[in-house]
Amino acid sequence: MRKNILFFLFVSLAVLTPVHTAQAANPWAAIIKAAIKRVVRAVDLLIQRRQNAVIKLQNAQKALENTMSKLHLDEITDWVKKQRDLYKEYYDELKKVKAVISYYFRIKQIAEKQVLIVEQYQKAWGLFQSDKHFSYSELIYMQKVYEGILEQTAKNVDMLSLVVTAFSTQMTDVERLEMITRVADQVELVHDELVSFNRQNQMLSLSRARSELDAKLIKQLYGIQD
Repeated sequence: MRKNILFFLFVSLAVLTPVHTAQAANPWAAIIKAAIKRVVRAVDLLIQRRQNAVIKLQNAQKALENTMSKLHLDEITDWVKKQRDLYKEYYDELKKVKAVISYYFRIKQIAEKQVLIVEQYQKAWGLFQSDKHFSYSELIYMQKVYEGILEQTAKNVDMLSLVVTAFSTQMTDVERLEMITRVADQVELVHDELVSFNRQNQMLSLSRARSELDAKLIKQLYGIQD
């Protein structure tokens, strides 16, 4: 908890400094991106381990099927029943492992979306600071909005880390899925708010164009399509 408080304090101090360069809050954006990348690396490692387990289970399942196909089932009923039970265990375990892998891939997608949020923020903030169509007070307001976006993104990273850790603790599939869905919804909400806020600022700048040439330059700056 203390670590999170310090982190948000650093973010706040960075964002609230005078808006002379786009580098003001970027170091803390870089910290968030580094945290997300650590989550992605952890997930990649877990996926690799689970995929190796899938291969082993599939090989064992195939070997068992080949053995059973060569036997006269009516002559060795008891043995076959045991093997069928074993086969079922392999099959059930295989389903569980594949389900976990699907969870991991979903977590990775969420993490990648968070990286996209930070990158979009960095790009937009850099452009807005160099745009002469905004006043100093407007840039200060933008900073405060971006501060909130960074804080929520940091919280989402913490939650995502908790989800990854949860795979090594006692948790039902329903609980795990609820956590993943909750984080995914929060990340999507932050992304949509960021895109909307950036778009509003771009159109505000365009509305203040002093000439057709000025408007053309603004469109080129932000990639606005006619």
